[in-house]
Amino acid sequence: MDFKVLAVGDVVCQPGIERIRRSLRKLKAATGADFVIVNGENAAVVGITPDQAEDIFDAGADVITLGNHTFGKREIADYLDENRRILRPANYAPQMPGNGWGVYETEFGPVAVIDLQGRCNMDYTPDNPFLAVEKIIKELDTKLILVELHAEATSEKLAMGYMLDGNVSAVWGTHTHVPTADAQVLPNGTGYVTDLGMTGPKHSVLGIQPKLSIARFRGDIPERYRWAEGPTKLEAVLFTIDPLTGLCRKAERVDLYD
Repeated sequence: MDFKVLAVGDVVCQPGIERIRRSLRKLKAATGADFVIVNGENAAVVGITPDQAEDIFDAGADVITLGNHTFGKREIADYLDENRRILRPANYAPQMPGNGWGVYETEFGPVAVIDLQGRCNMDYTPDNPFLAVEKIIKELDTKLILVELHAEATSEKLAMGYMLDGNVSAVWGTHTHVPTADAQVLPNGTGYVTDLGMTGPKHSVLGIQPKLSIARFRGDIPERYRWAEGPTKLEAVLFTIDPLTGLCRKAERVDLYD
């Protein structure tokens, strides 16, 4: 029997949380997913609160991943230390609260999840994610390994996928909030997609009211960003993995739109 992993794109604002509440368990059942990972770093627009993390877990997530906005809400710091099912990037400085990777028990055996942050066109403060993930993988004693790279550049994500091809079960990208059409199995058996997309307002600019983004690009007086109203979407990729080899058989988009 195959091990199915559902990876859900960045949850954005309250509409994203409401969409997760409404749709995640249904999608999990429809796809037969055994394990669900949700990126939640934009649940509070910039960052996530403990209550929002609990909402995402209650909706059916097994693990929550974060990214460059991990500490946008400082109250998450203690929660990261208390709950090993929420991960901040593993290549952050070691004194940072929380964990960057974890191993979780499932009926298919232990599953490792590694969260990383890219550096190209982003903050170069984190350690090199390519070197960091190599070090972590050497510590693991499981064939089921899932890697998320929260990064801006498609080239950085693709390079990570090919570097890890055949050594991990799946690699996916987050951060841009725009789903890519390249869900695939790489030549040596690793599932891959450059970006999962996002979960939140459908008619928006990355979750935000379009007029606010337009005004900023026009050079108008800036306003505080506010999320868009209206229909929502949930964008995700389902990875079908052979639990005996740890390699991926299939990667497919399973997006939901109002």
